[in-house]
Order: sequence, then structure tokens, then C-alpha cells
Amino acid sequence: MNLPKFLLADNSASPEDIFVLHTEFPRFMINLKDDEIEWFEDLTGENEEDIATELADLMDKAGVFYDQEMKAYE
Repeated sequence: MNLPKFLLADNSASPEDIFVLHTEFPRFMINLKDDEIEWFEDLTGENEEDIATELADLMDKAGVFYDQEMKAYE
């Protein structure tokens, strides 16, 4: 099975939260409401500057993905 790079997720216990899952390395879930991130990878030993740059890019892409998905529902 080929997983999409991003997936939307929600939880009825947190109806105000908007979650986007990133399924490729580094795997994480971001809550777009407050930009809180839950990592599913151990990034110990990774170059912090590279990870910070990649994270900023992935956060932007997660937001773009969400916006595109919402346009599709309109």
C-alpha cells in the first residue's frame, strides 16, 4: 500500500483541533490549531539545523495540504 504523504485526522474529544499526519520520515502529527507537534521518530543524533529547516518546510506543506483539502470540500 502506498500511503499519502499527509493525512487529515480528527478526534471527537477535541473538536477544535485540526490534525495533519506526516507519514514519511520524520513522521509526526501536527495540530494546526496551535502548531503543537508529536514526533513518531527518535531524532537523537540528527543534525538539529537540518531538522529545524526541514520541519519549517514540512509545517508549511502541512498547512498547504490542509487548505487544499478544505477547498476540495467546498
